[in-house]
Amino acid sequence: MDRDALLAGLRARQPAALARAISVVENGRAGFEPLLSALHPNLGQAHRIGITGPPGAGKSTLTERLVAAFRAQGHTVAVIAVDPTSPFSGGALLGDRIRMESIALDPGVFIRSMATRGSLGGLATSTREVCDVLDAAGFDRILVETVGVGQSELAVSRMADTSLLLLVPESGDGIQTLKSGIMEIADLFVVNKADRPGADKLRQEIEITLGIRRGNAFRHVPAHHGFTARTKAETAALADRADGEWKHPVLATIAAKGEGVDAVVEALDAHRTWLEASGTMRERRRRRLEERTHEVVDRALVRWVWDETAAAQAIRERLDDLEAGQVSPYELAGTILDALKQGARP
Repeated sequence: MDRDALLAGLRARQPAALARAISVVENGRAGFEPLLSALHPNLGQAHRIGITGPPGAGKSTLTERLVAAFRAQGHTVAVIAVDPTSPFSGGALLGDRIRMESIALDPGVFIRSMATRGSLGGLATSTREVCDVLDAAGFDRILVETVGVGQSELAVSRMADTSLLLLVPESGDGIQTLKSGIMEIADLFVVNKADRPGADKLRQEIEITLGIRRGNAFRHVPAHHGFTARTKAETAALADRADGEWKHPVLATIAAKGEGVDAVVEALDAHRTWLEASGTMRERRRRRLEERTHEVVDRALVRWVWDETAAAQAIRERLDDLEAGQVSPYELAGTILDALKQGARP
């Protein structure tokens, strides 16, 4: 890899150079970390938006509509579409981009499909680092469409400035909206396919859940038996308590028809404005940098332990003892770690 030539191509926004740089990072090829290090000073301009939700919610369709809306505003847009890797064949269809044909030829749009390669959480292992490449290349908006995820798969919140959770009326009953996990990390909620039965009920349930978390879910509901639980002043104070905090919008769309998409774009832009004004953007990005540094150290340590020490050989040599119950995996691991801490290479 000619790093200088690749960096020059990225600065010139050459699609071929961008594709090569992403491949280098995605595949962990030699020199990918120095490449990312060289790009680091140019990060921080793009608004990174994670779009997540259950399979079949219409994430690809909404992503396509959002790209078209951002392009109408004059923004350049990059899309990362993450598809699942088969645990049996190791292959991936990478078919999400098929639904984005209408924007694929736009020179202001770059679309990259990625396979999870066994990674959990709805993203590929290198998705955040690929976002860095796109950010450094000068895109205004980076949309990351995750694999259809469940309640506990929260990786999207760790890579995005703004997380959008897309739901459909078939997503479950009111109990689902109360559960912890992905419902707690979204900045925007969108009920897609809003022309289907149950869409209004789902929106109401989400709004009630958000109100419960803020402590004002039922402030407009009169008390039983005429008892006044709060004075008007107390109610007003409660309503104003969250001033300065982000009020999570719950929007409705019919993405296939383009209905409601403008409101989603407005909410995304409003959230970025709030992030910057409140200092939350800086806080989130600092936390992301801290986590990234931890990950790089972890990755380097794993490579060093297994590639440059005799730890793997030490385990193989004690397999008979492990099998016979004469030593436990925990005891053997402790012995190996003690040796490493003392500077030995067991």
